[in-house]
Amino acid sequence: MVKTSERISEILREAGAWQTGHFLLSSGLHSKEYLQCQKVLQYPRHGLTLARELVRRILQAELKPAAVVGPALGAVHWELLVAMALDDALPERPVRAIFAERADGGNEFQIRRGIEIARGEPVLVVEDVTTTGGSARKVVDLVRQLGGEPMAVGAIVDRSGGAVDFGIPFFSLVTLQLESYEPAACPWCRQGQPLVKPGSSKK
Repeated sequence: MVKTSERISEILREAGAWQTGHFLLSSGLHSKEYLQCQKVLQYPRHGLTLARELVRRILQAELKPAAVVGPALGAVHWELLVAMALDDALPERPVRAIFAERADGGNEFQIRRGIEIARGEPVLVVEDVTTTGGSARKVVDLVRQLGGEPMAVGAIVDRSGGAVDFGIPFFSLVTLQLESYEPAACPWCRQGQPLVKPGSSKK
């Protein structure tokens, strides 16, 4: 029998989401491997498979979020798919899907377009890939500032090897410990390999 984590890894590879090269991560670190989860989330069938597995783990921990919030753009499909899976599992009330946007192209997030977080509303924060946890942590802080109650963080891939700590429960479908480097210590930079910023053709 194939383990759940192994099957999820297979789905990521089959969709071309697990890439190798020389990449600039959103954290500013450099890595030889990159998880471009949008390549798997473009297929709702695969996305829902991943979302249902995350929701199974969330409910197993006896958590019942009323809203799912994810940082745009990376989690803009993922938060919707997770909310749909939660909505199916918790039919007694509709589950909301909300994305947080970067304010004026900066590093801080806002929830805009007339969407509000209710005071005390239980919220699941999601992102596709966690490296340092910086984006998800900012969304957790934003939810608190708006009066909501962050219950947990959920990700498809945790590439910190389990080192990231949000101060609330953290669920990931796959945990990896992939090498990443500060730019000054990057061995692929020293070898002169072109650096690619994922989502862009620029090197």
